[in-house]
Amino acid sequence: MRYPLAIVPVAFVATLSAQAPAAVFIGGQPVPAPPWDAPHLEFDVASVKTNKSGPTMMAMRTLPTSFNMTNIPLRILITQAYRLSSYQLVGGPNWLDSERFDIVAKAPEGSRPDQVPLMLRGLLADRFKLKVHAETRETQVYALVLARDDGKLGPKLSKTTDDCEKILAERRATAAAARAGGAGPVPFTPPGPNEKPVCTINMSTTPVPNGLPLLNFRGGGQPMQMLVNQISSFLNKRVVDRTGLTGLYDFQLQFSMGTQMPLTTQAPGTGTTTPTAPIDDGPTMFDAVRELGLKLESERGPVEHLVIDSVERPTED
Repeated sequence: MRYPLAIVPVAFVATLSAQAPAAVFIGGQPVPAPPWDAPHLEFDVASVKTNKSGPTMMAMRTLPTSFNMTNIPLRILITQAYRLSSYQLVGGPNWLDSERFDIVAKAPEGSRPDQVPLMLRGLLADRFKLKVHAETRETQVYALVLARDDGKLGPKLSKTTDDCEKILAERRATAAAARAGGAGPVPFTPPGPNEKPVCTINMSTTPVPNGLPLLNFRGGGQPMQMLVNQISSFLNKRVVDRTGLTGLYDFQLQFSMGTQMPLTTQAPGTGTTTPTAPIDDGPTMFDAVRELGLKLESERGPVEHLVIDSVERPTED
């Protein structure tokens, strides 16, 4: 039995995804993250303000010439700037998670999307006096392996039958034609909650009576590394791919949001934690992975960490 939160945060799914670094794309292709010790860049102008609205909806919007974050804890700002997962960030005061900030910044004309993280690093160093260094530490990791000796996959993992190379090329060509015609980029319409994703991924929730909903994470035509990255994000641990599976796959992970949340909730106005009515645990991430015909094995391994040496609250403008 467990005690769920009384209220599910509106931004829960956004919070999960924020555990992993946001991908940067140029020409439809992912761009490698800059080295952690790469020289910082600067925004043309930037505003930093404390947000007192509490742990409500977070918002992030990055465009080639602008960067906007609303109600974001500093820990997430650092992980986005250094393109790392939250488990890789070590140290820092408690207010890294409890205090939240709004940032509105403008990049110099002609800036590339891959330069924005370096500008955010410069802003953190200038306004928050952030100083960090890298360390490799031996810690717990998970190995993703086949669950069966014969290599048979589970009911929720299969080799894709979609020609994603062709489909993605067609999507890029359609967007390029729209831009050439002055219409601007054509927004990609994600699949509905009950539709099979084709060469993309999507998330949805399934309500559960008297409990927290199930999170459904589905992928179509995705490499195993993408699945590994997402499992790592949900577990907040490094996951190593040892499945030996190559090519592109369709999959579905379904697990209880209650297994990703604290066991108690704060009673309004009291500042204390109060248990809510108990419910049975739903499926965990480990259960969901077994439905793929895979399993997670705990082991020790080297993980690169970014260590916070010092940081200060910013002077607001």
